[in-house]
Amino acid sequence: MYSVLPALVSALFLGYGLYVVARKGFNRVSTSFFALCITTFFWQATWAVLFQVQDPVWADRLARFGYLLILFLPTSLYLFLVEISGRRQDRWWVALSSAVAAVLAVFNLAGDLFIAGHHRYEWGFYPRAGPLHPLHVLQTVVVVGRGLYITFRKLRVATGLQRVQLRLCVASLLVYFFAAVDYLCNYGFDFYPPGVVFVAISLGLIAVAVTRHHLMKPAVVAATVAHEMRTPLASIRMQADALSQMLPEIREGYELALRHGLVERTAASPDPGRLLDLSRGISQQVDRSNTVIEMMLASSRMEQIDTASFARHSMRACVEEALASYPFTRAEQLLVSVDTRRDFEFHGSDSLMVFVLFNLIKNSLYAIRAAGKGTISIELATGGAGPALAFTDTGCGIPAPALPRIFDTFFTTKRNQGAGIGLAFCRRVVESFGGRMRCESEEGRYTTFTLEFRPLPPAPAAGHGTPVPRPA
Repeated sequence: MYSVLPALVSALFLGYGLYVVARKGFNRVSTSFFALCITTFFWQATWAVLFQVQDPVWADRLARFGYLLILFLPTSLYLFLVEISGRRQDRWWVALSSAVAAVLAVFNLAGDLFIAGHHRYEWGFYPRAGPLHPLHVLQTVVVVGRGLYITFRKLRVATGLQRVQLRLCVASLLVYFFAAVDYLCNYGFDFYPPGVVFVAISLGLIAVAVTRHHLMKPAVVAATVAHEMRTPLASIRMQADALSQMLPEIREGYELALRHGLVERTAASPDPGRLLDLSRGISQQVDRSNTVIEMMLASSRMEQIDTASFARHSMRACVEEALASYPFTRAEQLLVSVDTRRDFEFHGSDSLMVFVLFNLIKNSLYAIRAAGKGTISIELATGGAGPALAFTDTGCGIPAPALPRIFDTFFTTKRNQGAGIGLAFCRRVVESFGGRMRCESEEGRYTTFTLEFRPLPPAPAAGHGTPVPRPA
C-alpha cells in the first residue's frame, strides 16, 4: 500500500523524461530535464521497493543504492534552472556541486558516515542519517537556492512567453523543494514521507510548461548553433584575407616566370586573377553568413529587447543597409523594387530594424519560391496617420485560416522549415519602437506587412542618432 504512490510517480517521471527527449531531441534544456527525471525516478522507485522489504540487510542495501542518485538530485535541479535561465557562467558551479555529490557517494558506499543503518517505522524501513548526511542537506539548500535566485533574476527582465515559462518553472521547483521534508524521516521523525505528493504536483506544472508553453522549442538550439558557428567562420575569413594578401605577389611572380620562359601558359594554367576573385568571394560569403547568424540570434533574443540604447534613426538608411547586407542571389536582387523618397525617422534601434527587414525579405523570398512567381516592393510613406513602411510580395500569399495566427510565437506555415519566431520577433521589435505591425494577404496573390510608427518631434541640432525621450 505505501509503495503504490512512489511507484506511480517514478513511472510517470521516467515516462515523461523519455517522452520529452523523444519529441524535443537532446539539447541543453531537455537533457538537464531528463537528468532530473532519471534521478527522481531512482529516488521514488527505490523507496517503493524499500517500503516492501522485510529483511534489514536488504533495507540497508536499497537505502545506499537509492542514495547514489539522490545525492545528485539537487545538482540536477540546479542544472535545469541554469539552462532555462541561460546562465552559462554558473555551469562550473554545477560541476563543483557534482564533485561534492560524487565524494559523498563514495562515503555512502564505503561505510556508515553517510548512511548509518536504518529506522524501522510502521510503514517500512527508512535510511538513518550518518554524520555526513547534514552536508548533503546543506548542499541541497545552497544549490537549489542559488538556482531559484538566478531564475528569479531572469524572471524580472523576462517578458511575454518567456515570463510564463519561467513562472511555471519557478512554481514547479518551489513545490518540488517541499519534498525535502522527507529528510526529517532520516533523523527519526516518524511520519509517512509526503514528498512524493509534492514531486507529482511539480511534474504536472513542468508538463504544462513543456506542452502548452513550448519550454523546449528549438529556438534555444538555433541560437546555440549560431554562436558556435561564429568561430569557424572567423577562421575562414582570416584565411581568406591572408590568401588575398599573398595572391598579388604570387601573381607577379607567375607573370615574371612567363616573361622569362620559365613556365608556359596552357589552357589548364590557373588564372591568378581568378584566384583573387575567389578569395574575395569567400570573404563575402562569410560576411553574408555572419549576417544570417546575427538575424538568428536577434530572433532568439526577442524576449530581451533593451530599450536603453534607442535613438533616432533614418528608415531609408535601415532599408538601404538591409538590402546591401542581405545574402541575395543575383536573380533575387532583380525581384526587389524600393521607393524611399519619403524618408522618415523612428525612435528605436537601427540594427533591430535591419533584422526585421531581414525576416520580411526571407519570408517573401520563400513565398516567391513556393509560388514560382512574384516580386518584392518596399515603400516608405509619411502621410495619413503617420510614417509607415509597406513591405509587399506577390508570392503565394497566406491562407485565410492562418492569417490571424501569423504573429503567434512558434506558429509557422512553412513545412519542416523555421521555428515560428520570425514574425513574432518583428512585431515585438516594432512595438518596442512605439509602433504597430499589421498584415494583409490574399492567398495566391500577395502579402503586405505595414509597419506604422508615431511621428517624432523635429530632430535636435545634434542630428541622427541623438537619444530623445521615447514617444508617449
